[in-house]
Amino acid sequence: MGIRTLVGMLVAALAVIGLLATQTSYSLFLPGLLEGAVLTIEIAILGSLLAVVMGVLAALARLYGPAPVRWLATVYVEIFRGTSALVQLFWLFFVLPQFGILMDAFSVAVLALGLNVGAYGSEVVRGAILAVAPGQWEASIALNMSRAQMLRRIILPQAFIAMIPPWGNLFIELLKSTALVSLITLTDLAFKAQQMNQSTLKTVPIFTLVLLIYLVMSLVITIGMRFLEQRASAGLSRGRAA
Repeated sequence: MGIRTLVGMLVAALAVIGLLATQTSYSLFLPGLLEGAVLTIEIAILGSLLAVVMGVLAALARLYGPAPVRWLATVYVEIFRGTSALVQLFWLFFVLPQFGILMDAFSVAVLALGLNVGAYGSEVVRGAILAVAPGQWEASIALNMSRAQMLRRIILPQAFIAMIPPWGNLFIELLKSTALVSLITLTDLAFKAQQMNQSTLKTVPIFTLVLLIYLVMSLVITIGMRFLEQRASAGLSRGRAA
């Protein structure tokens, strides 16, 4: 699906929200839901940044680190891929204080979701690096590059393009997983919707708006990643031509 189509869907979703906002049954709930959406966006952005950092570090550690570092990276990936994000969230929020480690709910949400998605992202990064053509590695060795130079100048720029689509999917999954943070007292979009529904029983307008707001946020991520992919592909093509 092209960027123009995605932008059209985004505009249509925003138009529907705007149209619904003119109706009293919907306009009463929209401000509160948007307030919750702000917290959802904050958690999603910070969690995504942590996920990228952890994904890259874990992938490089598993590929090129010494044995103890490889072992630690593998343990991290397998634990966070092999257990539920909800259990991880509860463990960090309810169990760590038993060991004297106290964090506020917002920090726990960012940490749990970032580490969870970062574990999946590490496999994306590792697979993209290994997928670079062997000739690129051989040419880098022939130029007498160090491993760091090889990765920075040759391998990672090519692997980066292959990483973008799966990372986009992971960012959307992280966004949707933010609904779990309502279970540790954070007033995100999902929590606001539950509160309003319990007090008013207006299920249809509340969750229709929630669905549309999540759709808008997901489309923004998809459009941003598609645009980044196009720019990166164009830059690589110019580099090869040069």
